[in-house]
Amino acid sequence: MNHRLALYQHVSQQCSWEITHHYSTSFSTAIRMLHRDLRHAICAIYGFVRVADEIVDSFHAYDKQQLLHDFEKATYQAIAQGISTNPVLQAFQQTVRQYDISIHLIEAFFHSMYLDLEKNTYRIRTELDTYIYGSAEVVGLMCLCIFCEGNKQKYDELQDAARALGSAFQKVNFLRDIQADYHELKRSYFPAFAAKGMLDEEAKQEIEKDIEQEFARGLEGIRRLPPKSRFGVYVAYRYFYALFQKIRRTAPEKIMQQRIRIPNYHKLMIMLRASIRHQLNVI
Repeated sequence: MNHRLALYQHVSQQCSWEITHHYSTSFSTAIRMLHRDLRHAICAIYGFVRVADEIVDSFHAYDKQQLLHDFEKATYQAIAQGISTNPVLQAFQQTVRQYDISIHLIEAFFHSMYLDLEKNTYRIRTELDTYIYGSAEVVGLMCLCIFCEGNKQKYDELQDAARALGSAFQKVNFLRDIQADYHELKRSYFPAFAAKGMLDEEAKQEIEKDIEQEFARGLEGIRRLPPKSRFGVYVAYRYFYALFQKIRRTAPEKIMQQRIRIPNYHKLMIMLRASIRHQLNVI
C-alpha cells in the first residue's frame, strides 16, 4: 500500500472511531478494552451500522428510501472494488475483506433497515425475530468474525451466543427507548406491548424474562472468547446488564415517560468491577 493510500485508510478508520466515540461513550469505552489489533475493525462496523441507523431514524426531511438504497449500493460496490470515496465505507469494506465477513450478514442487516421504513408494529414474534436478526444479531456475528480472527471452528462454536447477546442488547435498547420509538417514530417492536397498546407490568415481565435468558446465553459465550476480545465484550455486557437491571426496577409507566440512563460515575464503577472480576477469572 502506497503512503497516500495508507494515509487515507488511517483517516477513514479515524472517522469511524469518531462516530463511535460521539454516538456511544459506553461502547467506545468497551472498545478500548479490546486488544489494539481489533479496535479499528470494530469501530468500522459500528460506524457503518450507525450511518444506516441515522438514515432510517433521523433524516426525516429527506427521501430515506432512496438514501438507504444509495448507501446499500455503495456498500456492495466498495466491498467488490476494495475502495470507496466514503470514509465510513472505506473502513468497513477493508474490515469485511480482511475478516471474510459474509455478504449474507450485510444483506440481512439492510433488510431490517428497510423494515424500519416499511413496518411500524410487530405483533407476531417471528416477525420480530426476523427484524432483530438483521438489525442486531448479524452485527454480533460481524464482530465475532473479528474476535475469532479467522478461526472458523471458534466462530461456529460461538455464533449462537453472539446472536443471543446481540439480541439482548437490542431489546434492552428497545425498552430504554420505548417511549421515543412509540411517540416520535410511531414504532412498536414488542408483540406484548403492541397487543395492549401499553406497557403494563405483565408485558414488561414477559419481555424481561426473554432478555434475561439471552443475557445468560451470551455470557457463556463471552467466557469462551479469545483473550484479545474477552474483556472488552465483558465490559459491554456489564454496561447493558446494569441498564437492564435498572429498567427492571423501574415501573412501566415511568419507562413510558423518560429514557432510563446509567450515570457516568456508575459506568466507571461497572468498568472497575468488571476489570477485577476479569483479572480474578470469575466472569
